[in-house]
Amino acid sequence: MDRPTRTNPIPGPFIEGEPATQPAPFNVDQAEVTHVETERTLSIPVPEVDTRATLTVISGSGAGRVIALNHRDTVLGRAGTIDLSFDDAAISRAHARVTYGPDAYVLEDLGSTNGTFHRGQRITRSRLASGDRFQLGPNVVLRFAVTDQLERDLLTRLVESSTRDALTGAFNRAFFQERLEAEISYAARHGTKVAILVIDIDHFKAVNDTHGHAAGDAVLRAVAREIGRTLRVEDVLARYGGEEFAILARAATRLDAYRMAERVQIAVSALRVPFSDGTSAGVTISIGIARLMERPEASGPAEILALADQRLYKAKAAGRNAICMSD
Repeated sequence: MDRPTRTNPIPGPFIEGEPATQPAPFNVDQAEVTHVETERTLSIPVPEVDTRATLTVISGSGAGRVIALNHRDTVLGRAGTIDLSFDDAAISRAHARVTYGPDAYVLEDLGSTNGTFHRGQRITRSRLASGDRFQLGPNVVLRFAVTDQLERDLLTRLVESSTRDALTGAFNRAFFQERLEAEISYAARHGTKVAILVIDIDHFKAVNDTHGHAAGDAVLRAVAREIGRTLRVEDVLARYGGEEFAILARAATRLDAYRMAERVQIAVSALRVPFSDGTSAGVTISIGIARLMERPEASGPAEILALADQRLYKAKAAGRNAICMSD
């Protein structure tokens, strides 16, 4: 039964929901692959390993990080004590290793549950060439490259500017849409769940008109920061429009999505944002929720986004500071 529109941030009773489905691995190109363990040997010559070899996290936990390998073996996984840790439940504690050799870096899978993928295949051991991408489990994609310090700094800035909103630090709309398309393709193949939350700051224009645009910017930054603190590591928060944010919640049941919306609403409603003129203001938000399974015939993200947007307008029409996840 659909949850009715609510007009206050106080948590309500439980809603009957479905059990979460464990994700299965998929490759970087979002295409079906045969998961056969194989060892790949590149036929092209591999240049001598350079001290400036780097890994850039392209997507998933820690997207935007650039790590120097420095002529050493680097273990990647979920455990906090290893060389490069990802806060992602779909990654094994010691998932893979990038091994330094006399003439190349080699990627090795360490018996992970959800697999390590290179050039479209699940691998046990594969030699890396500069520019190669590889994937750990279903979420984390990394790029291997050989760069100098200036290039490495530039790469860090380029990754940040291409995926992040400069004002709030949330992901930008283009990155969000790219991830949503990938999640919908993955869900169609494996039967997993996807939920979208579209969030709008109530009376935002009044803040700009009364206190100025600098105050509006302060509200946007505070709201983005507070929302980010409430989310799981696998969720994606993006600034979707002027005062509008969107959350992609993977493997989220109906109950998961509603509870997430309540956590976000309660956290934001507790904010008191200070302004440079010595005043401050409270903030409330309205939220529309849609799930992919409500539009199983959809071939892309447009339908689920449109449904979440319709419900956002219903929440605002109900008086704002509300959550709507039904028609």
